[in-house]
Amino acid sequence: MSPLEPPVARRVAIVAGSRVPFARSDGPYATASNQEMLTAALDALVERHGLQEPGAVGEFVAGAVLKHARDFNLARETVLGSKLDPRTPAYDIQQACGTGLQAVVAAANKITLGQTDSAIAGGADTASDAPLGVNDGLRRILLEARRAKSAGARLKALARIRPAHLVPDIPRNAEPRTGLSMGEHAAVTARVWGVSREAQDELAATSHQRLAAAYERGFFDDLVVPFRGLARDQNLRPDSTAAKLAALKPVFGLKGPEPTMTAGNSTPLTDGAAVVLLASEEWAEARGLPVLAYLTAYETAAVDFVRGDVAQGEDGLLMAPAHAVPRMLERAGLGIEDFDLVEIHEAFASQVLATLAAWEKRGLAPVDRARLNVTGSSLATGHPFAATGARIVATLAKLLAEREGPGRGLISVCAAGGQGVTAILERP
Repeated sequence: MSPLEPPVARRVAIVAGSRVPFARSDGPYATASNQEMLTAALDALVERHGLQEPGAVGEFVAGAVLKHARDFNLARETVLGSKLDPRTPAYDIQQACGTGLQAVVAAANKITLGQTDSAIAGGADTASDAPLGVNDGLRRILLEARRAKSAGARLKALARIRPAHLVPDIPRNAEPRTGLSMGEHAAVTARVWGVSREAQDELAATSHQRLAAAYERGFFDDLVVPFRGLARDQNLRPDSTAAKLAALKPVFGLKGPEPTMTAGNSTPLTDGAAVVLLASEEWAEARGLPVLAYLTAYETAAVDFVRGDVAQGEDGLLMAPAHAVPRMLERAGLGIEDFDLVEIHEAFASQVLATLAAWEKRGLAPVDRARLNVTGSSLATGHPFAATGARIVATLAKLLAEREGPGRGLISVCAAGGQGVTAILERP
């Protein structure tokens, strides 16, 4: 092929996945860094599939949402501390809660264009080890002192430091443009779409029950690696029921009428990491690794949650998948009824239910609840922001591989900043 000829697009295979159990923040992983968790997930994947030799994997792409300065080159540092060949190129990516899925897309694009034959993609996040910033006033004083031309000028600048300057800037779960937390934005969307408390609690309880059943039947045995004393997701409550969740008090939307969102139907702050192995069919065949599924389409979208149509529900903070999925399905010539499985990231039960309603409003068929998040999702597993996308891709790929015959699955992930990342997995 001459350099001027366009490459022939190749199918992208999902070969395997690996993650550590997800833990509630300030719990078992309170002192674990993004790099430590990501390395544990990566090493398990490398060992399980014999990827230790030089050049085994083309590249590694991953990211984190909450990053220390030391994490500026997180993916590459993870490779250097792992059992993967240290000559493996790596780079970081970040798109809020869509980071893990966007990392998969980035790796897939290089594989389909023939730029690499294999890649590992994923992400990690720790809400426990969140970076604390220097108070901005103190930062400005310290910079002024550094720029000073004399010792006197330096001392003059430092003399302006006051006790209030020693209070650190703590990361907040709030949108910079609105000052509202993700939960408060979701509460607005829940009211606009008329999502009931009962429906939210039922969805949350089902997530826990299905995740527990999946663990019991051994579904996660080759997807989850024990880490720091955990063998299962810590947030999992096998005995969860809608009746028990109904006893919890609302925590979001308290200034509005009849708040419905509680800690039980919202995802907790979580620590964890997950990765996925992608490859060309030829690479997988040469190594004797079975293909679980193929990544065949993906779409991103964003909404104007600051000045857009929030009042009518079109531009709610977490509603971008309501726009991305219909566009992706139209491009692929598919409808919701063509999917055997649907995986929607459960940031909040209300957001899942609002998304389902929005899809129907846009002319898509109702999603069969028996096909939705069949092994549970983020309400039960927890949600380490950058790890969720990789968790879902690996889970859905394995679910498709378990089926007898062809299958197709849909992925929908909402993200901070009014964004959404969606994808289609297929097994011919």
